[in-house]
Amino acid sequence: MRSTRSEIGRVLIVEDEPALLRALQINLRARGYEVTTSTAGREALVEAARRPPDAVLLDLGLPDVDGTEVIRQLRITSLVPVIVLSGRAGSGDKIGALDAGADDYVTKPFSMEELIARLRAALRRDASRGTETVFSVGSSLVDLTAHTVVRDDGGEPELVHLTRTEWRMLEVLLRSAGQLVPATRLLTELWGPSAENSTHYLRFHMARLRRKLEDDPPRPRHLLTEPGMGYRYQP
Repeated sequence: MRSTRSEIGRVLIVEDEPALLRALQINLRARGYEVTTSTAGREALVEAARRPPDAVLLDLGLPDVDGTEVIRQLRITSLVPVIVLSGRAGSGDKIGALDAGADDYVTKPFSMEELIARLRAALRRDASRGTETVFSVGSSLVDLTAHTVVRDDGGEPELVHLTRTEWRMLEVLLRSAGQLVPATRLLTELWGPSAENSTHYLRFHMARLRRKLEDDPPRPRHLLTEPGMGYRYQP
């Protein structure tokens, strides 16, 4: 039996403004996306669990629970791309959403063409996640499949030992190459939701990774800190 799921992707729209919700539905379906909708946060979480989407368009100002909390709950079990749609233009709201695990933030009112372009970009990044397995961090070559790190700075190549936690942290960063990985997402993936405020754990392990992998640990070029937000692997 042939699947009815769109080959382009399934998008969950979480928006309580009827006119905007309708406009988003029309524009996405016209471009071939399969669309499901929700007007409340808790309902959206149930829908995402029942039929996992390929991307989520999420309003922050929902009637039952703030959209930032919806992101946090999604991130416990899913890395689905989340694009926030919000009338809140303050930097605090943007940082809060990104820190909770959002991939992008679009301020209302917005151009539909720009939103579609951002959605396509998010889906491309998600589709490529996990396909590349070998990464360079300075003079170190990291192979996620072989689970090895080899450092070659011109002398004899050296096998670098990483702890289990360092491997897990590094893998999340490498598979999100070029993207900000919020601190709360790293903490949740490494130690669970109860650790989301323990940012000192991340600072400790990031310092160890830099010492092992970066050519100049005090001035890292690849394993970067985004102050107040999270970390980034820059190829």
